[in-house]
Amino acid sequence: MKIIHLFFSLAILAASATVTLVWAGESYQVTGPVLSVTDNTIVVQKGKEKWEVSKDAATQTKGGDVKVGSKVTIKYRMTAMTIEVKDAKK
Repeated sequence: MKIIHLFFSLAILAASATVTLVWAGESYQVTGPVLSVTDNTIVVQKGKEKWEVSKDAATQTKGGDVKVGSKVTIKYRMTAMTIEVKDAKK
């Protein structure tokens, strides 16, 4: 009986770990100097492009204060908020 209980416990643990990995989604990153920073956004120069990334109170900052001129690496995820389908005209 203990072996069956252990088996089911391990199966539940493995299933929840898989769900967590799938839910986490794919992440991306951008590195460059900070051009501007507000409570809600940070703008980074990457080559000739300016990247604006949203942030909130849950955003973790490591290694010091984020300020204009600091070189940073931002890890982020892209998630669809809405999807509107417009069929092509025939």
